[in-house]
Amino acid sequence: MNNKDSRTVYSTDSGRITYRDKPEKKPPAMDGIVRLRLETKGRKGKGVTTVSGLSADENELKATCRQLKQICSCGGSVKDYVIEIQGDHRQAIKAALEKNGYTVKLAGG
Repeated sequence: MNNKDSRTVYSTDSGRITYRDKPEKKPPAMDGIVRLRLETKGRKGKGVTTVSGLSADENELKATCRQLKQICSCGGSVKDYVIEIQGDHRQAIKAALEKNGYTVKLAGG
């Protein structure tokens, strides 16, 4: 019984206990509006444009992130259903997402 997703641990109090290594992640509830935000907190002053509110699965988010990175000529990643693009590229990302039919709102300062 060797399963990659779970492991069995023995406890003297209750016997065998099975733990899940990775809990199932569900996308957050979306309202149909994509929000762009410039974040610098916790990043040593470096600005990162975050794109949240896209109603897509993880593979579609990665494909969208790849397109946005090519448009902005910079790096980025997908973390917890939020696309992070390095630098302040809110206007370019807004134009690209509106061209694809999304409703986009600039959030934050």
